[in-house]
Amino acid sequence: MDPIAQRLLETVRQELGYKEKSGQFTKFGQWYADRVQDTQFRNAPWCDMFLAWAADRSGLTPYVGEFAWTPSHAAWFMKQGGWTQRPEPGALVFYDWRGGKSYKGIDHVGIVERVEGKKIHTIEANVDGVWLKRKVRETDKVVGYGVPRLVKANADRLGEIRGTEQPFVRPPQSATGGGSPLDFLGTPPALLAAMVLVTVVLSLRFTRRHSVHRRIRHRFTWPWPVAWPWNEPDGPEGSGTNEARRPAPIPETFHGKLTRVGAPPVPRQQRETSRPEREPVRVGGGPGPRDAGREKVQAGSDPAAARRSTPSRRKPYDPR
Repeated sequence: MDPIAQRLLETVRQELGYKEKSGQFTKFGQWYADRVQDTQFRNAPWCDMFLAWAADRSGLTPYVGEFAWTPSHAAWFMKQGGWTQRPEPGALVFYDWRGGKSYKGIDHVGIVERVEGKKIHTIEANVDGVWLKRKVRETDKVVGYGVPRLVKANADRLGEIRGTEQPFVRPPQSATGGGSPLDFLGTPPALLAAMVLVTVVLSLRFTRRHSVHRRIRHRFTWPWPVAWPWNEPDGPEGSGTNEARRPAPIPETFHGKLTRVGAPPVPRQQRETSRPEREPVRVGGGPGPRDAGREKVQAGSDPAAARRSTPSRRKPYDPR
């Protein structure tokens, strides 16, 4: 076994069975927070910080790296020439639980203890919720392996170790060339244009509705000014202002057709003069002037009929 892998595994095995405390606190997170002067790492996911702690204890930090975010750690191995697809003891194994093969989707990291066929035996921190323990894994979720001995070999050849990235540095952004035209939709100019378009549409709808209401109102307007009870002219009777504001009289042709609720009443004098004359009916009386001659003729020709036509008057309770 490679001496670097052996030293690193010996340090890691001593911590098997460690369990995080309440609030996700671990001694590895506390160590990393003190090292980078950032308290947020005290309660952060600690799978990669544990390996940084073990490398520091073993004196292997230049070849293992010191990271808390797994995509940055994998990118660092790629820069150092220590990235491979073949597992070996002492190699750091990087997983993407969604099955992706890009370092940008890496979720978890551990260290390979031994390889048996197509399975790898690992030691991993922050697994099964809170533990540092051994696991047996398939390789279908593996993105790749970072091998410390390859980093040392390249460093000896180049005479230097390339600088590491800072913790939690985001992965490099993809090139902007060849982007989709739909990317413009989320930009501030696109949002401003959408706001202006919505404002214009709402203004047009309001203007159209207002014009329709005006047409309806003019369609049902009376052809002459009518004084309703709620808009009677103000001012004392007979004043100049009152007379000037008094509405014009209603035309005669509309007197019999004005049936709208709330219309002013027609004066009684106009109603009486417009009605045809009728002869008064006298209840229980004799014939009227028009029938006097006819009744006389009938009475002269037939005395009995005359007597029948003339009502008899008798006193109350007068016996016959």
